[in-house]
Amino acid sequence: MRHRIAVVGGGPAGLTFARVLHRHGHPVTVLERDPAPDARPPGGMLDLHEGMGQRALDKAGVLAEFRALSRPEGQALRILDVDGTVLRDWKPRPGDRANPEIDRGQLRDLLLGPLDVQWGRSVTEVVPGTGDGALVRFADGRQETFDLVVGADGAWSRVRPAVSSATPHYTGVTMVETSLDDIDVRHPDLARLIGDGSLAVYGVNRALVAQRNSGGHVKVYVQFRAPLDWHQSLDPADTEAVRSSLLALYDGWAAPVLDLLHRAAAFAPRPLYVLPVSHTWTHVPGVTLLGDAAHLMPPLGVGANLAMLGAAELAESITAAGPGELDAAVRAFEEELWVRAARWATMTTAGLERLVSQDPAEAVALFDEVQRPAEDRSGSR
Repeated sequence: MRHRIAVVGGGPAGLTFARVLHRHGHPVTVLERDPAPDARPPGGMLDLHEGMGQRALDKAGVLAEFRALSRPEGQALRILDVDGTVLRDWKPRPGDRANPEIDRGQLRDLLLGPLDVQWGRSVTEVVPGTGDGALVRFADGRQETFDLVVGADGAWSRVRPAVSSATPHYTGVTMVETSLDDIDVRHPDLARLIGDGSLAVYGVNRALVAQRNSGGHVKVYVQFRAPLDWHQSLDPADTEAVRSSLLALYDGWAAPVLDLLHRAAAFAPRPLYVLPVSHTWTHVPGVTLLGDAAHLMPPLGVGANLAMLGAAELAESITAAGPGELDAAVRAFEEELWVRAARWATMTTAGLERLVSQDPAEAVALFDEVQRPAEDRSGSR
């Protein structure tokens, strides 16, 4: 008899989990609150690591399709000083596929494939049963029972309270996201400045990162240390007011860098939250967590990779479990996840402290440390 399994959340973790189960012939219900796949912008690029995100896609049987869609050239990184001086300019060697980039929307569509997602199903609560299984309550008043409910519903998970009282806390760093479209035609000077991948500039407690997406779209991320209520006096819809506030924060930076803000169309404040570094929970039969619901950490290129790999491994553990072994398989997965997630959360938390710090040289040094193994692998860049 097949277990009745639901995953809450149609992001990279939830879809990877469902896709691996589907590949093994195990039915799964995907519950997503968005009314349709294109209901909101999917976000920026993801760099999927060979031993993590790409490994998960291999387990899902879609690695070849990923390679056809991804952008190995997106691994390029240029770091500038605030005066515009080029400090580092790394470019991938031919055939380097260690961390190729892919649009989140492309990844979502790739993973969706044959999956039957229940769109517009907003979960409000998950209640563990007195024995095995759990009850899912929906915003429309309906409810359903499953043998296992997997919470892959992000930072503010509605599933997490069923197993943990932990809530995300503010890191002290706020990010403001903006973008530029058709950059190669409309802003060729900025296209040359950014290059094929990402551009990063680091100042005192300030950072500005521009990331090339496909189709000439560029995401710009402004990061700085500020009180949590920094943006509350600003109306996000008042683009010029937000722009002026940001330009004041970055006063004195090189004009070409500031043009990324001058020419941007809209701004979205996103304070960075994290869960405790060593977030664990007492095992609850019938409920578990994946991705940001389990291990929300600073966005330093690890979270989605860790989420996807964990999702694929949990799905494989479930398909390998014999009769009566589902709960034991989930419990064993959680114990492995906690150790791995704590290690990466520690590293990314320390990384954020160095990237947005009093000493901008710390950010460059961090990237030197990250890039060195890649240079050892493929030669001097």
